[in-house]
Amino acid sequence: MKKFEIPTSLKQLISSNQAFHYRIVPTEKKNDVVILNTDQEDIPSLKSELSIVLGFPMELKKETPENIQSYLTYNYRQTTEVQSEISRQNFLEQLLQTAKDFGSSDIHLEPYEKQCRVRFRLDGKLKEQYTIPLLDYPQLVNKIKIEAGLDISQKRLSQDGRITVKSALEDFDIRVSTMPTLYGEKVVLRILKRNAEAVELKQLGFNARELKLYLEGVKMPNGIVLISGPTGSGKTTTLYGTLKLLNKEETNIVTIEDPIEYTIDGINQVQLKEDIGFDFPKALRTFLRQDPDIIMVGEIRDEKTANMAIKAALTGHLVLSTIHTNSAWATISRLIDMGVPPYLLASTLNLSVAQRLVRKLCVHCKKEESVSKSLFPENFSDSKKIKKHFVPVGCSNCYHTGYDGRKAIYEIIPITPELEIAIKHNELQIDDYLAEHNLNTLKNNAILMVQQGETSIDEVYSLLAN
Repeated sequence: MKKFEIPTSLKQLISSNQAFHYRIVPTEKKNDVVILNTDQEDIPSLKSELSIVLGFPMELKKETPENIQSYLTYNYRQTTEVQSEISRQNFLEQLLQTAKDFGSSDIHLEPYEKQCRVRFRLDGKLKEQYTIPLLDYPQLVNKIKIEAGLDISQKRLSQDGRITVKSALEDFDIRVSTMPTLYGEKVVLRILKRNAEAVELKQLGFNARELKLYLEGVKMPNGIVLISGPTGSGKTTTLYGTLKLLNKEETNIVTIEDPIEYTIDGINQVQLKEDIGFDFPKALRTFLRQDPDIIMVGEIRDEKTANMAIKAALTGHLVLSTIHTNSAWATISRLIDMGVPPYLLASTLNLSVAQRLVRKLCVHCKKEESVSKSLFPENFSDSKKIKKHFVPVGCSNCYHTGYDGRKAIYEIIPITPELEIAIKHNELQIDDYLAEHNLNTLKNNAILMVQQGETSIDEVYSLLAN
């Protein structure tokens, strides 16, 4: 355990706001008495107030302001929202609001043999926030199921639902997924942003040339633009930024999504409902009778959806969608494997895009180190391009993670007449073409971020291995 790391069972005894307001951190527990470290001078007065606020037996121990600050920033996240202590009675409501305030994308509730834990996904990485007694866990799961409209008696099959959270400042939606495990049901809650007003393409990570190529592809009156990448790589955010740009009074835009992550005024958004047979292919057939100009399909998952998207593009519509592949060019072979005729794909595809989200090093604490070949994957041949690199350290500005925020990196391939011929002949090797036309791959952009000291080698290791 790191020097300033506090066990979750102690950390959850006080809220983030209480910790920062009173400058206190719980460091140990002896015979039901909690030891609180503080840098405040008036210990008796503070103890008197805390005994009323916290309601459990405690002892206060003096600590240096520097150490208290390190404890606070390592274990708690300060927010602008007013948080009350998370209690058993309102645990779910406070849990959801706290995760939203922290900027978490997902909440994982997981039962194990002796206890249950709650983890938040922050900047793409999971971090344990709370532990829950085994006796209290089934009650919490049932409350989530009731809020999401799920069957509380069904514990042997996975279920999906949705919760709308209404707070004083904003409303937001939660996608709920339950799954039976050895010790009970695991629940994952995905926090969905309702408003896409803050999403701007220019701020996502495109360089000037990539943005120009991308805009040329999405401003064409018809054809298909595909964005590929694994779950959590920011594909949906890029699509919403695109829709926001294309959203004009004279344009009819329809989307079919699962789930609807943002809402945009002026766009007709439809929620997928596979349980009643309303899937992507059926929605696309309906859309073609709705006089659309632009169609956004949440994901191309199968041959039917792929062929319907091709049909929509052939009949004069611009189609935007996502697909799970490792690179922009791999999208081509994936669609051909799905059963899309290469000649149709070549004539309809405008642009193939791949993207990843990469954590950025904290500018306040990153440290330069010497480069050695052992830092790179075995098959990485461009190590000589990297003359210097930085590593994460951790400080109060980045909550001792060493990273602060994320940036999208892109691989953009506009489909030219030369590439149309390659697609028709199913030619998969186009590395020479990309180099000749100065089109950066994900690997090139990852190397560039390391060279510029924006991220670490560890963060982009998997991209360098490709």
